[in-house]
Amino acid sequence: MPVFSPTSLLRAIFSTICFFCLVVVSVMMVSIVDAHAAVVASLRPLGFIAAAVADGVMPVEVVLPDGASPHDYALWPTDVMRLKKADVLVWVGPEMEAFLSSSASSLPAERRITLASLPTVTPLLQKGGKALHKNHKYDSNRYHGEYNMHLWLSPAIARCAADAIHDRLVALVPEKKQRLDDNLQIFNTFLTKNDKNIAKMLAPFRTKKYYVFHDAYGYFEAYYGLTPLGYFTINPEIQPGAQALHKIRTQLVEQQATCIFAEPQFRPSVINAVARGTTVHIGTLDPLGRGIVLDKESYTRFLSQLSNQYMSCLEKNT
Repeated sequence: MPVFSPTSLLRAIFSTICFFCLVVVSVMMVSIVDAHAAVVASLRPLGFIAAAVADGVMPVEVVLPDGASPHDYALWPTDVMRLKKADVLVWVGPEMEAFLSSSASSLPAERRITLASLPTVTPLLQKGGKALHKNHKYDSNRYHGEYNMHLWLSPAIARCAADAIHDRLVALVPEKKQRLDDNLQIFNTFLTKNDKNIAKMLAPFRTKKYYVFHDAYGYFEAYYGLTPLGYFTINPEIQPGAQALHKIRTQLVEQQATCIFAEPQFRPSVINAVARGTTVHIGTLDPLGRGIVLDKESYTRFLSQLSNQYMSCLEKNT
């Protein structure tokens, strides 16, 4: 019988543990790759809408993880496999999710819903970029194109998205039509009730003046009658220059702005610098709904959360 020294015995035990760990990790990776999400949404707020419509019918997954930005995200191999296996991809379009362009174009037309191209959505698109802040030096056409592509921030477009998802899922699983019909009706009912609550909540702040970090919130602001002075940047990856910041600071003071809003996906130190020495408050807006669980009420919770974020800063100095 061979005799093992304590050291060699420990090495043998350690090797065995490592082997089993590798097996477990491999099995987990295979499970992730093989996992079949019937509906895949590019961004979390689109997942909120899809989850409401598909509740109890199909699972929904989101590509962009919490804390990441659609402006610079790169797909992982597991993301690519998930997209290949998905029955339906819900996304805004290549102007917003450039990281998805290749994978989306490889899917048949019946397996993707491009919201910006829907006939019900295109009449609702807002012009983006230069119209809001005439002093901005960046051309909006270099970023999201001619239009504002943050479509999920429009309750009206959200209804159109829900209709499109409903129709596509009915075509996929016609035997679930009644459940899908009910889900769509519930989504619209929740949205109508929430819409009235938010309108009432934000009504006192419609004349408040403020700046946002980047040009993302136009749909939400127009829908609820808010009046931003402007934004720091069209492209969050590009900081505005010294001249633009001087103009923003001057406008903050002259227009007696109440607030400037940062975003949790970025660390815009420039906002702190501009606000320093003024009476302007700093708030945070989350346009992607980090941490909100996907279910049939998640989209209305997302809009309510965003409304509370506006209100928590704008109500200062009231």
